[in-house]
Amino acid sequence: PVSREGALVFNNLFLTAAAAAVLVGTLYPLALEALTGAKITVGPPYFNLAFGGLMLPLVFAMPFGPLLAWKRGDLLGVAQRLMLAAALAVVAAVVTAAWAGGSILAPLAVGLALFVMLGALTDLAERAGLGRVDARVALKRLRGVPRSAYGTALAHFGIGVTLFGIVCASSWSVEKIIAVKVGDTFAVGSRALTLERMENRSGPNYRSRTAVFSIRDGVEPQGTIEASRRMFAARQMGTTEAGIRTFGLSQLYVSMSEESPSGEVSIRATYRPSVTLIWLGAVVMALGGALSLSDRRLRVGAPKRALRRADSPVPAE
Repeated sequence: PVSREGALVFNNLFLTAAAAAVLVGTLYPLALEALTGAKITVGPPYFNLAFGGLMLPLVFAMPFGPLLAWKRGDLLGVAQRLMLAAALAVVAAVVTAAWAGGSILAPLAVGLALFVMLGALTDLAERAGLGRVDARVALKRLRGVPRSAYGTALAHFGIGVTLFGIVCASSWSVEKIIAVKVGDTFAVGSRALTLERMENRSGPNYRSRTAVFSIRDGVEPQGTIEASRRMFAARQMGTTEAGIRTFGLSQLYVSMSEESPSGEVSIRATYRPSVTLIWLGAVVMALGGALSLSDRRLRVGAPKRALRRADSPVPAE
């Protein structure tokens, strides 16, 4: 069981169990309503506990898998090779806890994300012999590493990036719900939003009421963001269109509800730091998969019928 094959089985078992947990949580309310008529809601607490509880051990074990040998692996030796990555992850967790405060779970998750990313790089460093051979020899070895190994490291690195984005966006997001009038200013994180004006707009099949906000970070203007409510006359149905602005790796969301007769508008503004890392990590994972598929060693040759030679004898009629 302690081998690369064992790590693959461990990976598949936990991924299957996590998928089954999501499937049960999604379909159970529908099945219960169909059989008994009772209506229940399965929300984030279940999915966070069931899915997160299964994925965290899998993510922790992820850096070990590529470093294990086939058939029979040396778990202690692999752990020793990951000591530097683990030490840096612990330092990152301690620094994050000292900087952010609050619950210890978020700093631990940050350390775990860094451990996964550094573990992916450790696999490539071990293949190149970094620290054991001359730098030119190590570089030559890196050029000879198969593309599937680079793909594995890239995909695992992307998982760490996504995990880091999830932790930052869920643990340190700032949300404010407030009623404002034109000219009012309120703060969301380090940015101040001012409701500049309310506008009536028309689309192909709807009418909208749009709130236009200016954004400032200190004294520096950072453009505008718009949120609106649309009314579709044909169906007499309204929708909310949230405004989104991206600042580096973070995003600001603003949505509005109905406007009161006095001119006040209820606004919900949310600032999520590093949220774009979730999507960036998914792109990195996809690139890792594509790079692995491009490895010539993994291609399966398809049989091709040999062409008959022109000078081959033809049977007599």
